[in-house]
Amino acid sequence: MSNTLFDGPEITLSDVLDAREARVAKQYEILEANPTSALLSATMTIPGAIKTSVGLEKVFKTVMTEIAQTVTNVPTLSHLYVNQPAGYEFYLLVPITPKELKEKMIQIEETHAFGRLVDLDVVWLELSELKSLSREQLGYPRRRCFICSDEAKACGRSRKHSVEEMQRKISEIVEEEGCK
Repeated sequence: MSNTLFDGPEITLSDVLDAREARVAKQYEILEANPTSALLSATMTIPGAIKTSVGLEKVFKTVMTEIAQTVTNVPTLSHLYVNQPAGYEFYLLVPITPKELKEKMIQIEETHAFGRLVDLDVVWLELSELKSLSREQLGYPRRRCFICSDEAKACGRSRKHSVEEMQRKISEIVEEEGCK
């Protein structure tokens, strides 16, 4: 395992829940200024109490570069990068349909070396309510566990894999790509 990939500040469950609440508030704030646009809300899927480090930020920024290249022909209305102990966040507001944006993000999730390590959620406002689009709604399968290939959410709910096992696998993925 990489010595520095999980060498960062430890956070609590309360920190994660507070960050999630703040993320929803930020999504509303961004979309209320441009209610007809689609918003990408990107985060990492990192298990355990350490969500940030120099190495994890490098991985996240690598995916953000891929996102920028994927939407290069789409005008960007707003973008925001957030670095906090509970994890990295990236928001990208674009004037395309949520379906178009989600399909572009699914391609990154499925083809990029670090695609499994990020959540690329697409949200929009509908009658002042925050809506999101799932992979399944577009006919794509649910995401697979990067350890055993079962359904990722099922593994997460059942805690099938230990935090250490998942961190070890993440480190392998990162080291294979030479992004330490």
